[in-house]
Amino acid sequence: MLKIAPSELILNPDGSVYHLNLKPEHIADTIIFVGDQNRVPKVASYFEKIVYDTQKREFRTITGFFKGKKISVISTGIGPDNIDIAMNELDALVNIDLQTRTVKEKHTQLDIVRIGTSGSLQNYIPVDSFVLAKYGLGFDGMLHSYDCEHILEKDIEDAFIEHTDWSIRKSRPYAVKGSGKLQQKLSGDNVYEGVTATAVGFYGPQGRVLRLKLQDPDLNRKIDNFEYKGIRVTNLEMETSAIYGLAKLLGHEALSMNAIIANRANGTFSENPYMPVEELIKYTLNKLIQ
Repeated sequence: MLKIAPSELILNPDGSVYHLNLKPEHIADTIIFVGDQNRVPKVASYFEKIVYDTQKREFRTITGFFKGKKISVISTGIGPDNIDIAMNELDALVNIDLQTRTVKEKHTQLDIVRIGTSGSLQNYIPVDSFVLAKYGLGFDGMLHSYDCEHILEKDIEDAFIEHTDWSIRKSRPYAVKGSGKLQQKLSGDNVYEGVTATAVGFYGPQGRVLRLKLQDPDLNRKIDNFEYKGIRVTNLEMETSAIYGLAKLLGHEALSMNAIIANRANGTFSENPYMPVEELIKYTLNKLIQ
């Protein structure tokens, strides 16, 4: 079998993957992603037992047991570039033999759930609520570095590009569907569903103006008004589409759950932004063990 060169799959001296600082035995098959490294111990505080804890750079990992189920919580930091690192190295842990540097014959599938914070783009989705992303709509362009055409929802992309008069100087938006299996587990009566858009930055790419003019000052309004076969863009953040795209390409299940702490449509912000995050952590953990 073809060996993967050391320059392509970089390992630490102890044999762990380079950025995540993990070995295969350190992770579970069910993984929760959070952006903030300080949120990892908050999730893990619900575990009855912790079996592994490590950190390198912004990547903090705690693996333990919640009501008998083994779960890993990993902080990814912010942005699609960090997701590219996290997803590829996690897949390498389960699907590449790190000793021989060859791809394993038997594929291992991971269940990955993102717990994040986000801003709602629609009036009807209030602060302190939860949003489940049926689709990820990426403005970041990261996925285009891979052979990905076969997993994309091109009808949604084309409709969105036409509706927004998307600049040809920007990366083509890409749409990827989330995991149907995890959606069944994590759906609920009080959970809103829709399209989560993934921006490549926090300020200009999300329509915020400080001292710099925007390429398209009306883009947020166009995103708000976009609708395709009953689906609308519900919220805007910086990771979901990258997680969905790489998960689908690598053969994993992924779903993004967002605590809404701001409503961009009506200008409101949660009076206690930590509360909906805490509630979403508890909701997600209990749903994953069902």
